[in-house]
Amino acid sequence: MTRALCLAAALILLVPALHAQNDDHSLSNAEIEKLRDTAYYPDQRVELFIKLLDERAKAIDDLYAHPRKPGREQDTHDLLNQFNSIVNELEDNLDDYSTRHRDVRKSLPKLIEATERWSTAIKTPPDNEVYNVSRRLALESIRDVHDDTTDLIAEQKTWFAAHPPPKEDKNNNGVIDIPR
Repeated sequence: MTRALCLAAALILLVPALHAQNDDHSLSNAEIEKLRDTAYYPDQRVELFIKLLDERAKAIDDLYAHPRKPGREQDTHDLLNQFNSIVNELEDNLDDYSTRHRDVRKSLPKLIEATERWSTAIKTPPDNEVYNVSRRLALESIRDVHDDTTDLIAEQKTWFAAHPPPKEDKNNNGVIDIPR
């Protein structure tokens, strides 16, 4: 009886969390699969995040490059929310790469350049109360990623100067064993 009550309590607590995961439509199934495929390749993963965010920024630009269509403001709001969600996921990945000393030095300059593009794209639509809060959050997230990336560049430069990564083993098909 006690086990049944514990199981019921656990299910009640898990249902809202599982439901919340299904409500996030920031990424398509194909995009999620691509992110999974790059899980072990930090540089490629960061570059994939850049690509995904570039696509959202371009979609926002496209909404205002053409004649106005009904629902444009709500579409902008939705794209900004997607953008925020993806940026937050990118930031979580960067934090993880920083603490684990994963080598992402090649992708970080590209990320700095991308933050400038994204800021411009997010600022382009005219003010509208439907999406102004989402836009402000997106701009803050972009600023945070830019600052974190700048700090991470310096951290990585220092870390890898003191701890050079091993050379690729030609017999190991280019796979590098990274010590933890």
